[in-house]
Amino acid sequence: MFATAFHTSRHYILFTAMACLCVLLGGPSYAAGADSLFIAGDTYYEPGVSGPGWAWTDADHLELTGYVGEAIGADGDLVVTLVGQNSVVETHAPDADISMSGMEVWGNLTLRGSGSLTATGSQCGIHVAQALVVDGCTVDARADGAGVVGQTVAGIAAGSLTVRGGERVVAAGAGSDASLRFYGVRLLDEGFGTDAASKTLVVDESWLDATGTDAGVACDRGSLVAAHFVTPAGGAFSAASVVDADGAVTPHVVIEPDGATGPAGETESPVGEVPGDGTGEPTGGADPSAGQPGAASATDPAVKPAATPLKTTVAKTTVTKTTKPKSTMATTTALPKTGDSHWIAVSLTLFLLGTVLLSTAYRC
Repeated sequence: MFATAFHTSRHYILFTAMACLCVLLGGPSYAAGADSLFIAGDTYYEPGVSGPGWAWTDADHLELTGYVGEAIGADGDLVVTLVGQNSVVETHAPDADISMSGMEVWGNLTLRGSGSLTATGSQCGIHVAQALVVDGCTVDARADGAGVVGQTVAGIAAGSLTVRGGERVVAAGAGSDASLRFYGVRLLDEGFGTDAASKTLVVDESWLDATGTDAGVACDRGSLVAAHFVTPAGGAFSAASVVDADGAVTPHVVIEPDGATGPAGETESPVGEVPGDGTGEPTGGADPSAGQPGAASATDPAVKPAATPLKTTVAKTTVTKTTKPKSTMATTTALPKTGDSHWIAVSLTLFLLGTVLLSTAYRC
């Protein structure tokens, strides 16, 4: 009798083990995406919700269709599809889970689609902790420094920026407060750590117009693909910013595709525009071995003495968000879903193994 009970208990153990393994490993995997979405003054924790001009259809996908309203924030990776003209403005509610930016994403952000986005904030028009990719859509991001204390101000602040798909990005940081630092595009390492992809600008056959009192584009390295500097003449990537032919940091940077005459629907002419003949344009970016700007350094030693030196004494451009400091998210510029194929293979293997064990147990 004891032998029979022991034999039966072994079957229960095997069945239980197989069931647990199938539940833990055989179920569908979940896509990387946002844990929460802040939009139009409210915070949502599950996708499948929508409102005027927006729909959060999936954890990593938000669609804007003519959205005009308060700021948008996401705690995690997000892909935003733009349809028509869209506009986001900084939220001033004291209890909002986002502050001082038109759009703020604590992860990777991809903006895509046939539409456009205008983002306005005090500290940042768009703030992305990790990689920002603008793919085939038009983006206008501006910040004026209103109410900002002891921080840098940028139209776009991100770990890295890639502009591709042949459309136009305008980024501007300008204001009257002489105690602040203003940038058009400011690339940081807050979400990347020491990853080599941080502080990198890539413009692939597209337009970028960046203006900042202290620097149009502040980054460690960059590369142009089928594109060239229009402003400044003889522009180049230095160790911490775009500089002109004399090595001086330039407050206005214009990049356009090779052979282009100007983007369709251009509304403003670059100040001091020079014909883009390709003279002096870089093809491979900056020298990665050049010195990195220290967080507390007053000037960048790698940039030649200039009439307008790049100031980097202020802390990284982080919005005053303390509840969810995302610094360990994935650092890829794409936002892929985790495939289910690996889980299926593992589950099948475990099921077959369990079947063999059960067959052996019955024979015993």
